[in-house]
Amino acid sequence: MKIVAIVGSLRKDSYNKQLAATIQERNMERFDLEILDLSVLPHYNQDEENNPSEAVVDFKRKVKEADGVIIVTPEYNWSIPGVLKNALDWLSRVDKVLIGKPVMTAGAATGLAGTLRAQLHLRQILTALQVKLLSPVGNEILVNQAGTKFADGKLTDEATINFIDDVVDRFVKFISE
Repeated sequence: MKIVAIVGSLRKDSYNKQLAATIQERNMERFDLEILDLSVLPHYNQDEENNPSEAVVDFKRKVKEADGVIIVTPEYNWSIPGVLKNALDWLSRVDKVLIGKPVMTAGAATGLAGTLRAQLHLRQILTALQVKLLSPVGNEILVNQAGTKFADGKLTDEATINFIDDVVDRFVKFISE
């Protein structure tokens, strides 16, 4: 099984990148998870959508070929980061590779609410893009107080790890439905 992760942070030591890497590491025997690099994508421009750069073509191809997508987002100003919205805009134009694609959302933040507001906004966007969303009921990966749950680039909080493992198990089953 092939899954791609889209991480809405460009920061080198991002907790969200660390969260995606944790999922990748813990599931390497079950599926191939590729964490895509959003830093290579140009700003979406409708004038270029029919003749996109090679970076956009490659990005869209990887998402199209994946069995599922995990979107891991920080929360910026109660919403998703611009770099993530830009990626979604590219994915939603011309060949619209996200339609019907199984998608799971997750996020990590230093505050108490995790990335609740960003994920609510992200779910609105994803609904418009006609993805097949994993239900949030019992599956909301909202890693709060991330500064206390990660150490040396790794998620270390056992309860959080166990919960994420359970959600990822449900996502794998969801992909197969």
